[in-house]
Amino acid sequence: MTNPYLRAMAAGFLATLVLSALMVMKAMMNLMPALNAIHMLTQMSHAMLGTPASPAIGWMLHFLIGTVSWGTTYAWLKPRLSGGPVQHGMIFATGAWLLMMLVVMPMAGAGLFGLRLGWMAPLATWMLHLVYGAVLGSVEARLKPDAGAAAAKAG
Repeated sequence: MTNPYLRAMAAGFLATLVLSALMVMKAMMNLMPALNAIHMLTQMSHAMLGTPASPAIGWMLHFLIGTVSWGTTYAWLKPRLSGGPVQHGMIFATGAWLLMMLVVMPMAGAGLFGLRLGWMAPLATWMLHLVYGAVLGSVEARLKPDAGAAAAKAG
């Protein structure tokens, strides 16, 4: 895939799938039930935009953010990041996490860094973002047109 923005959005979609699976597993294990990003997105969208208070809206926003917003932003910022593909993604995801902690969490009523949900909220969300970033960076790098040729030579 030659277009860096489409490549990053495809990687963002896969990274969002992985993140979503971890979020569902967290919910199934009843770990930190107050920390529910889909519920937060649903409620914020309902309050601010008047959308239906349906989890489907929250999931749609979750995938739009992870795929389009973060994917295109990653493609734009990636040339300015240091390290390899996984490090690129993890550095980027830490920035996305920080934005979430400073803007989204307070808007959702969870307080700065989500501390109204407990001290584990910032740590848990950062770990999830790091997984997202590692997948984002590694998948984006593998989707480069020359990545297949390099892998074939190495194999």
